[in-house]
Amino acid sequence: MAELKLFPIGLQDFSQIRRNGYYYVDKTDIVYKMTHTDRVYFLSRPRRFGKSLLISTLRDYFLGKKELFEGLAIEKLEKEWKKYPVFHLSFAGTKFTDLQTFQIYMNYKLGEFEEKYQITNKNGYEWGSRFSELLKAAYEQSGTEPVILVDEYDAPLLDTMDNPKLQLILKQEVRKLFSPLKDMGGILRFVFLTGISKFSQLSIFSELNNLKVITMKDDYAAVCGITKEELFSQMKSEIQALADKNNMTYDEACAALTQKYDGYHFTEKSPDIFNPFSLLNALSDSKLTNYWFATGTPTILTRLIKKYNMDPESFDKGFPATLEMFDAPTETATNPIPMLYQSGYLTIKNYDGYEYTLGFPNDEVRLGFVKSLMPYYATEDQIQNDSFILRITKAFRENRLEDALKEMKAFLSSIPYNAEKQDENHYKTLFYLIARLCTPYVVRTEEASAAGRSDMVVETESAVYVFEFKLDGTVEEALTQIDSKGYLIPYSVTKDKNGNDKRLVKIGVSFDAEKRTLGEWKIVEN
Repeated sequence: MAELKLFPIGLQDFSQIRRNGYYYVDKTDIVYKMTHTDRVYFLSRPRRFGKSLLISTLRDYFLGKKELFEGLAIEKLEKEWKKYPVFHLSFAGTKFTDLQTFQIYMNYKLGEFEEKYQITNKNGYEWGSRFSELLKAAYEQSGTEPVILVDEYDAPLLDTMDNPKLQLILKQEVRKLFSPLKDMGGILRFVFLTGISKFSQLSIFSELNNLKVITMKDDYAAVCGITKEELFSQMKSEIQALADKNNMTYDEACAALTQKYDGYHFTEKSPDIFNPFSLLNALSDSKLTNYWFATGTPTILTRLIKKYNMDPESFDKGFPATLEMFDAPTETATNPIPMLYQSGYLTIKNYDGYEYTLGFPNDEVRLGFVKSLMPYYATEDQIQNDSFILRITKAFRENRLEDALKEMKAFLSSIPYNAEKQDENHYKTLFYLIARLCTPYVVRTEEASAAGRSDMVVETESAVYVFEFKLDGTVEEALTQIDSKGYLIPYSVTKDKNGNDKRLVKIGVSFDAEKRTLGEWKIVEN
């Protein structure tokens, strides 16, 4: 068996990756194009998508470390390998919960640079003045133009989304830092900023000369992430290892990786792009796990869902969007769609020449999205939610439908009462979340039919269960609606893996509003 690659899990430093023999997806042809086309760039990509590694690659390139780039595309393109003074600022590793945290970080970073260029800080917390002095000193002492690389510039502002007063204070501090760059343009070789979102009132986007936003430029669509072509041409041994460990064929493993981690498109002509963090972890562990959501609670997501009262089911249908919406400043946005797109929860699924359609990129995001909403619609006890999903899923897989309904009844009864939340729409959404959370165990869930949309459909390896819930209605009314709307028709020719017809089962359920749980139910097999 071929020797498997050593993947740089959790490592975003280009120098360490290259010196220690870790696998690197070669993006240096794009780096060369970028550094020889324009001077000032901004790139937005979701978290854990390789922005820090790109910044690190640019840093070592501008430091002239030619030896690190041996064997890569840029080795044949670059002839000079000139060394520049590089100012690398990363806000990615710090949680900015107060002004003091920002001040400590900036004092430390600028202090490092001041020590290097033998400058005494006479400007205190006036970051712009200190930064200007540093840039001039670097230019004068080295005789070459400085390079500025800023990773996750918006981290302090995203960390304070729930605290507008503190966010405004930190916004002013960030503005101080970047305000002098406009007047320093003549001595700067290259400026590159990354982030998740776009905050308008920072002088970066309104004042910086010749800023090129490449977030949705076709030439740079694959600058972060791993394309389908890169995966299938460069990682065949790792895919085969995953297939062997999970009792799959090679083709089945490719399909599973695609469904789980692929699906990102950052422009209308973007190639299929995999989430690099999840993909490399999956190949390293030979497991199809939800890595991206496990790295942090998506508070932005739940905050936006609550603020705009969005129907979670609408995410499966897709959202229309225009190009102008992607460019909307975060702090003044009246629509949550751009932020959800920038954060990686939505991606471009289609473009018809005028209108974009945005939707979930893959199953990992869909499942993480649904799971993150359960504490809001059910109970805040995540362990209780997870235990319930495991029990009800097992009951479905073993065709113990009565037990599944009993589990659901007990779970709904345990949810604390909240008069503002618990209307018919609240419970409809909760049923949707429960159905979606069965997905990784039960095969798939679908709700749509030509005639309408059932409340919940769960498809296992051997059966299809169609549910209709009636709030203070009757079981018979629910069953009649399943028949009259033809909810079972799309599944009438569904086969199991042996080619046999799957069992088609309709379930009418009445919901007791007073007791806030399931009342009666009736199970009818077609």
